[in-house]
Amino acid sequence: MAGDDGDWWFCLKHMKVEHGPGCPNKDRMGPYPNESAAAGALALARERNEAWRKDNED
Repeated sequence: MAGDDGDWWFCLKHMKVEHGPGCPNKDRMGPYPNESAAAGALALARERNEAWRKDNED
């Protein structure tokens, strides 16, 4: 397993975490500071989208 240094990404094409060079950035979310943050990318995006949606309802 790669260390916790460097850039971590979540690949939307392969639906998995990548460390360092990987798929083109257009297909990835990030960079994140560590593997666990990258693994939570979709959950974080859902939470933010829901918060923005609620803010726009007001």
